[in-house]
Amino acid sequence: MSPDEPLLYGELAPWFHLLTAPEDYEDEAELYRTLLVEACDGPVKTVLELGSGGGNNASHMKEHFGLTLVDRSPEMLALSRSLNPECRHLEGDMRTLSLGETFDGVFVHDAIAYITSEDDLATTIATVRAHCRRGGAALFDPDLVAERFEQRTWAGGHDGDDGRALRYVEWIWDPDPDDTTYVGDFAYLLREEDGTVRCVQDRHLCGLFPRATWLSLIEAGGFEVTTHVAPDKPELPIEVFVARG
Repeated sequence: MSPDEPLLYGELAPWFHLLTAPEDYEDEAELYRTLLVEACDGPVKTVLELGSGGGNNASHMKEHFGLTLVDRSPEMLALSRSLNPECRHLEGDMRTLSLGETFDGVFVHDAIAYITSEDDLATTIATVRAHCRRGGAALFDPDLVAERFEQRTWAGGHDGDDGRALRYVEWIWDPDPDDTTYVGDFAYLLREEDGTVRCVQDRHLCGLFPRATWLSLIEAGGFEVTTHVAPDKPELPIEVFVARG
């Protein structure tokens, strides 16, 4: 990981599941499972997840698929292995990965938010295409498309079983509406087992593309694509690009 990567995926990775807990992903993971099964021609037995992070979605999807989990952060892979020891874990970048094998499904969750240029987005889509079998399906699930962006603030966090706890405030804003990025600034309050609390600020630079850009690049990458919007979260509906190989 480079020095400008978010702290959350490096030195703060052991705190990740106190920011976003695996148990909170059950319904979301079921949506992704359903979309893959419905979009795929034939059974879905093997799934590649790019940018798998701490393995939150995988902790639910592994009951249904044989999962290969890829992330560029060794710290996040170690965290996911502790949660999903039965899954295959590989270190790699979604822009350059070349495994020489194909899968029934390929899944890219919100890690794709860290793709910040159209060229890198096209390269990522090419990676997905190269690893998706003919007749297979792929899901792209960015946090936001440009049409839905607005400055927002969230707060949350969880208590751990070991006495540690985390609370956070997330503030997303766009310092330059003419480029393809926005900023997510986090403030974490981290409570250690001994009760001491420290505050850490962490900046995430994320990509922001119009819906038409997503659709055109996915189609140019060799897929038929539709969108699925699940308005289960009124404050930020899940919008998934469903690509058929």
